[in-house]
Amino acid sequence: MKKIAGYLVATIVALTFVGCQKGPTFALIETDYGDIKVELYDSTPKHKENFIKLANEGFYDGTLFHRVIDGFMIQGGDPDSRDAKPGQRLGMGGPGYKVDAEIGAPHFRGTLAAARQGGAGNPLKQSSGSQFYIVDGQPQSEASLANFEKQKGIQYSQIQKDKYLSVGGTPMLDADYTVFGEVVEGMTVVDKIAQAQKDQSDRPIKDVAMTITILN
Repeated sequence: MKKIAGYLVATIVALTFVGCQKGPTFALIETDYGDIKVELYDSTPKHKENFIKLANEGFYDGTLFHRVIDGFMIQGGDPDSRDAKPGQRLGMGGPGYKVDAEIGAPHFRGTLAAARQGGAGNPLKQSSGSQFYIVDGQPQSEASLANFEKQKGIQYSQIQKDKYLSVGGTPMLDADYTVFGEVVEGMTVVDKIAQAQKDQSDRPIKDVAMTITILN
């Protein structure tokens, strides 16, 4: 009887533990073009926690998607973009710190990644503390993937190759920038923003402001 009771207690503890496990974390990016729902990866905890922190503080609210390139990506998260004047150059602002790189996941179409300063001034490839982009890439060819593998010294799995060939993305950014999430709803909204009329700096003529809310 004691042994049975022990099994029951162990089972209850195990079920309680499972019941307490948190599911995926999602964020909702609201714009005048529609909403974009993204899932944040557990595999990039520093970027995930930082994004959640800033969103909960309202850091992103009222900022713009200040750089958009159709077939490539849409970028936002610069605090200087809030109430920016027409034609004002953007893309250098942040919260005053960087996030250590957590590079690994490929840049498939719809992935959420962190922008960063390039060049010799950032040898550790640390990410901007706030700026991010969503990939709006195109399907790749076998030849282009082979070229990027050779150029970057990486090896794609067959599953990754198949996804790049069918869904698309921007493999030229792989191994250089941290991908920390992906769009689960609203890619048509990303496409619309990417196709917005823009100036010579790739800033949309009509401001595309956002509000970000953490859903769970």
